[in-house]
Amino acid sequence: MNLPAVLPVLIVATSMLVGLIIFALPEQRTGLRSTLNLTGAVVKLVLVIVMLLGVLRGQHYQSDLPLVPGIDLVLRVDPISLLFVTLSSVLWLLTTIYAIGYLEGSPHRSRFFGFFSLCVAATAGVALSGNLLTFLLFYELLTLATYPLVVHRGSETARRAGQVYLAYTLGGGVLLLIGTVWLYSLTGDVTFTLGGLGDSLQGQSSPALIMIFVLLIAGLGVKAALVPFHSWLPQAMVAPAPVSALLHAVAVVKAGAFGIVLVLYEIFGIEFAAELGVTTPLMVLAAITILYGSLRALSQDDLKRRLAFSTVSQVSYIALGVTILGPLAIVGGLVHLVHQGLMKVTLFFCAGNLAETLGIHKISDMDGVGRRMPWTMSAFTLSALGMIGVPPLAGFITKWYLGLGALQAEQGWVLLVLIGSSLLNAAYFLPVLQRAWFREPVGDWPRERHFGRKETAWLLLLPPLVTTAMAVGAGLFAAMPISPLQWVQFIVQGRGFIP
Repeated sequence: MNLPAVLPVLIVATSMLVGLIIFALPEQRTGLRSTLNLTGAVVKLVLVIVMLLGVLRGQHYQSDLPLVPGIDLVLRVDPISLLFVTLSSVLWLLTTIYAIGYLEGSPHRSRFFGFFSLCVAATAGVALSGNLLTFLLFYELLTLATYPLVVHRGSETARRAGQVYLAYTLGGGVLLLIGTVWLYSLTGDVTFTLGGLGDSLQGQSSPALIMIFVLLIAGLGVKAALVPFHSWLPQAMVAPAPVSALLHAVAVVKAGAFGIVLVLYEIFGIEFAAELGVTTPLMVLAAITILYGSLRALSQDDLKRRLAFSTVSQVSYIALGVTILGPLAIVGGLVHLVHQGLMKVTLFFCAGNLAETLGIHKISDMDGVGRRMPWTMSAFTLSALGMIGVPPLAGFITKWYLGLGALQAEQGWVLLVLIGSSLLNAAYFLPVLQRAWFREPVGDWPRERHFGRKETAWLLLLPPLVTTAMAVGAGLFAAMPISPLQWVQFIVQGRGFIP
């Protein structure tokens, strides 16, 4: 068996097979379903660690599966794909633990966990894609796998949100398909290549290439929630908290942001994209999205909707960083793939704990909740402060490198965007913390389930505490060799991401 050729397939197949088996399980087989979920998550994480160690030793992993004559389904492993697939594997395990506790006693758990696993398989496929066609297939599979999760509750509100989600994401997929086919017809190649396709793009019609770029970025921008393609994301918050955590931290929005990185650096190449004049408009669009999302978050009383608009803002830090032509800004943008994932999954875990334990969905009902649920609100507080950019938390590392990168590239206006965004982050997070910690509780909470001395069920409490520790550690120990920052610097130095 050629292990380097098999491992990428196994990474995708692990969660896909688990999902297919779970579909066949009766609802009452709770123990077996949980065992399968956790075993699949652990096995995937072990395989990712094996590949991580192999890549550090210079090992190359790639699987080529014939799709149609002349075009292969390509799964490959390199430092940037490992960044994304490691994040998804770690958070899948933690979100699985959380989902088991959150959905205890609820109906349709086999359906939920089946699609949940397919969603993770599609995300792994997106991360490991070796060409644009492979990426497109898994990108669309991700849409189909997440739709049942969005509408899981079956309410009229959930169905409407699912319709909006499908309209946006399938429309984005059509744009991505048109751009991919058009690019292939011009170049005969859609392989993700170090530095971009280079010679294949030279000599092609600039207007055609600009249109292709616009189509690709628009298709990816839907899932990345770039303005004006963002409206589906706040509406999708009717989904259960584990789904919201997965959508915002690692699956859908990150697939879009990751795709933008690949189009810029491994399809067009950042220097050629700059020559076409397409990087500056994308940079400006990302800046607008950052400020717009923060402004909309200010007026939301529903906690999950406030967090959703925060995601609209925060994910665009990635697009902003990778369009600034400076190595430090690229580091800031790429490392935010991890930093935002850790902080945002924590925030949604905590929002889910408040809803499940106390029936709290609105910020106006959170007075004094820190006294009832101190561990949950401590995790929420640290992640919120990280989002604001308080040192030495992970969000500060992101903004520090984006700011330095902007100065390095002589894009001083970006500093104003970062400062404005941080002030807005503080404006929509600090009032939540003030209510939770410094106000007296008023009356009874809408619904309280008594979990004893643990403040909530341990399956709901453990994941946010772990992700909080990881987010704090990513900032506090950013200079350590195993930190996300150091891995991203390894990517930027070794992948030709420096113009």
